[in-house]
Amino acid sequence: MTSHQPSPERSFPLSAGIFFGLGLGGFFDGIVLHQILQWHHIATSAGYPADTVENLKLNTLLDGLFHTVTYVFVVTGLIILWRAAHRRHLWWSGRLLLGSLLMGFGLFNLVEGLINHQILGLHHVNETVPQDGWVYWDIGFLIWGAVMLIGGWAIYRSGKWVTD
Repeated sequence: MTSHQPSPERSFPLSAGIFFGLGLGGFFDGIVLHQILQWHHIATSAGYPADTVENLKLNTLLDGLFHTVTYVFVVTGLIILWRAAHRRHLWWSGRLLLGSLLMGFGLFNLVEGLINHQILGLHHVNETVPQDGWVYWDIGFLIWGAVMLIGGWAIYRSGKWVTD
């Protein structure tokens, strides 16, 4: 392991990793929480519970639009990474990639959790438990996001000084 910091022209494309992380965070939320576990959909707490065919159709459409945004995040990350990869001496590092992915994933959880769960009340993390327990799942989601964001930042920082 060498211990030095890369020059600015060799810097790792942080924004690419963050966009990938945002997309992966959104895909995890949409695929695991919306589809596999079916804990919630986009608007299940906004007056459209998934208890009728009409409400399920609306929520499925909104879930699809949500997945479209997460897909755009991943494509954006790929474009940024591709453009950066054409630089002659790009600083490649697994720590920088992992750290930036975790920062993006954590950022997704924090922003989505604060806006959709807390501010707008569109849905909550686990709507299969009694309603008075929803807040605990929402808080856990925010803590999980904060831990990923902070942990990702720490890993990213450590990768700026070391090649691996």
